[in-house]
Amino acid sequence: MRLSLLSDLNAERAARRAAVLVTELISGEQRLVREAEIGSDPLAEALRERLRQGKSGLVDQGGRQFFLTVQAPPVRVIVIGAVHISQALAPMARGVDFDVTIIDPRTAFATPERFPDVPVLAEWPDAVLPEMRIDRYTAVVALTHDPKIDDPALLAALRSECFYIGALGSRKTHARRVQRLTDAGFAEADLARIHAPIGLDIGAVSPAEIAVSVLAEIVATLRQDRRRPA
Repeated sequence: MRLSLLSDLNAERAARRAAVLVTELISGEQRLVREAEIGSDPLAEALRERLRQGKSGLVDQGGRQFFLTVQAPPVRVIVIGAVHISQALAPMARGVDFDVTIIDPRTAFATPERFPDVPVLAEWPDAVLPEMRIDRYTAVVALTHDPKIDDPALLAALRSECFYIGALGSRKTHARRVQRLTDAGFAEADLARIHAPIGLDIGAVSPAEIAVSVLAEIVATLRQDRRRPA
């Protein structure tokens, strides 16, 4: 691989942008196709499919073989609230290879002892989320049930391209939340992105069961184009 290609690939990785390295097998010629450039590439359909699957592989086109090396950012789950549900959710999400970060300004809860092997930020969401660059490979999960903590995170998520937004609370709680966010200038279509009450309806009761339902909903949203028709 040319040094310039490697440098470009590393730059896309650092910026959490997807890209595909295209290698023609016979000639060995290579080119880097950034996600924003896929539509204008001769292999556009194959590139989109491989990127959707997140898998590298061979494709044939016009009697030529190409190997597509897919580089997609790891799925990231930002959890607002170092609560019992979060304690169950974090290891489950890591078990399916998601990156997890816990954010909670309450230092009594946001401790490494309660969340081993997971980054824990004892900060207010509006202080740290701008630096984290929420992108389309990110899920934001608000679990504190405290508007002072959850709402700033939801504001940041709604202004981003993140693929999933979920918030804990009853329908009555969510109705009040919707009113606050509407007052903040968000339209009905924006607020429809929020999954609330959070999680798939599996009749979950315990924190661990709720965590299962939340993770299942995140995966279902991420893989919605692969789900069977209802």
